[in-house]
Amino acid sequence: MSYIIDRRLNGKHKSSVNRQRFLRRYKTHIKKAVEEAVNSRSIQDLDRGESITIPRRDIHEPVFGHGQGGKGSVVHPGNKEFQSGDRIPKPQSGQGQGGNGSASDSGEGDDDFVFQISQEEFLDFVFEDLELPNLLAKELKEVVEYQIKRAGIVADGTPSKMNIVRSMRNAQARRLVMSASSRKKLHEVEQELIQLQTQEAILRDRKKEATLEQLAEELKQKIARTPFLDTYDLRYNHHIKEPKPSTQAVMFCVMDVSGSMTQETKNIAKRFFILLYLFLKRRYEKIDLVFIRHHTSAKEVSEEEFFYSRETGGTIVSSALKLMENIIKERYPANAWNIYGAQASDGDNWDDDSSTCMALMEDKLIQHMQYYTYIEITPRDHQSLWYAYEQVGARHKASFALRHITELADIYPVFRDLFQRRPHA
Repeated sequence: MSYIIDRRLNGKHKSSVNRQRFLRRYKTHIKKAVEEAVNSRSIQDLDRGESITIPRRDIHEPVFGHGQGGKGSVVHPGNKEFQSGDRIPKPQSGQGQGGNGSASDSGEGDDDFVFQISQEEFLDFVFEDLELPNLLAKELKEVVEYQIKRAGIVADGTPSKMNIVRSMRNAQARRLVMSASSRKKLHEVEQELIQLQTQEAILRDRKKEATLEQLAEELKQKIARTPFLDTYDLRYNHHIKEPKPSTQAVMFCVMDVSGSMTQETKNIAKRFFILLYLFLKRRYEKIDLVFIRHHTSAKEVSEEEFFYSRETGGTIVSSALKLMENIIKERYPANAWNIYGAQASDGDNWDDDSSTCMALMEDKLIQHMQYYTYIEITPRDHQSLWYAYEQVGARHKASFALRHITELADIYPVFRDLFQRRPHA
């Protein structure tokens, strides 16, 4: 018989391989549970872990066994009811086959299998196969900018980069090592000299005292001759040039907070933007986020104010697009940045402002943007803004998308649809 011993090192996470295999196997159930969790949770709890329930019938594993018929002998241990040699009647049909996943009349039954996935695993499933569309490495064909970064201490360099503290520390250490024997000898001489000088004058050996004094003086001079600073001690700061990250991106989050947006509509919009925020922070290390709230006027706000401010008013959507255009001009030149936008609104807009929005999007914004999404949150028919954006989407299919959300359950499917990973051209 062969024995197989698994000696693979896995640290403290000894069961992580089996856990990952289990997660892959029951991926369908987990994704379904994750989608339900995203739709049902409060905004503050969107990034927590989750309990996943898998029906017992789905974790049944196939086994090899004897088929019907034939003869077989089985020896069972005896108990209070049966004694050795007793014949046990065959169970009636449907009995003795194990649980079926539902409780019986007597209160006995089998529960579904429940397990917990961590916050990291939860977010992995939430954002699986999602990415920012059309992300490009900007400026790779242009002049590459470098940034100077410290890379430790070296023994060679220019005087302007000398590290004084490290050099003096090395010099002090070298002087202590080089003069160690002399210092030890000087200490012994001084101790002996003190003993001589504490004796009575009549007993003191003047000749030996003079010899010791001369020796002590020679040792002090020898110690003093140890070089204060040697070229061997010198240390220099080392700097290297690193190219600046060329794939940089900014996401504009534009939310309508006008009076026509009900609390439920705002809640749906906030859920969408929180999903977007978690997705960007998890998938991308360096990405700027610009938050814009608008009613009749638009304002760039902080993350806190974007999600929790209660300011409201009428609706002029073009104010947000004009502010976005100004911010792009001032801070995010299109030749250096991947520019994205996500806008949420109920579609209600000032009389002729939708045509202004379309013109702004067509003439000023969309040619600078990698991708722009518009979600309209309303159970009613589409408003003029939708039809204006629909024309933009028809002309810029690769970089403009609009979707309709009517209820809370639409958020996650719409979000995945908007940011689904696409095959690269």
